Amino acid sequence: MTTFARAERAALSDLLKELGPEQPTLCEGWTTADLAAHLVARERRPDASLGLIIRPLRSYTERVRDSIRARPYTELVHLVATGPPKLSLFAVPGVDEAVNGMELFIHHEDVRRAQPTWEPRQLSPAAEARIWQRLRQGGRLLFRRSPVGVRLRGSAGEVVVAKDTAPSVTITGAPGELLLYAFGRGANARVELEGEEAAVQRLQSTRFRV
Repeated sequence: MTTFARAERAALSDLLKELGPEQPTLCEGWTTADLAAHLVARERRPDASLGLIIRPLRSYTERVRDSIRARPYTELVHLVATGPPKLSLFAVPGVDEAVNGMELFIHHEDVRRAQPTWEPRQLSPAAEARIWQRLRQGGRLLFRRSPVGVRLRGSAGEVVVAKDTAPSVTITGAPGELLLYAFGRGANARVELEGEEAAVQRLQSTRFRV
């Protein structure tokens, strides 16, 4: 069965192959090869992932990623496409969907939206439902740094209260656009912000997860 995670993995891998190793991404300072190396390290070197959370280990994470980055680009793309090794926890179907689906979607858009002629994709209803579920379940965590209240309003009018404080800002957009905003891609997300001007400005100046 083609899950959301598998579909995003296949589409991202195809795009990486098409663009080559030196194209820009929305991840500051990263080319397509850098992003591919990050994904390979994440799925095949879990020891290196600690540096994404624990600051003193960041240099170790970067060394591991740099060593992977030195491999031929075609090999990196192949490893992204094939996914985690069979004995990895990431390879368990339910875990792959729960943990990798959103990561792959975000990084797929990191590559797409760094190109000059990008336009938002028309996602399937199933994909949008999967993303909206993630926003419902994790909205409070994603927007925990927000200095103002946050309401997420989908394109069909559904609402998730991500932070219940006043003043509040309503962010309206398709589920994928809202997720991109929550993951620090606000400058490249097609959303509308509604609320008091000062509250909107405070929200826009906040650095969310990247």
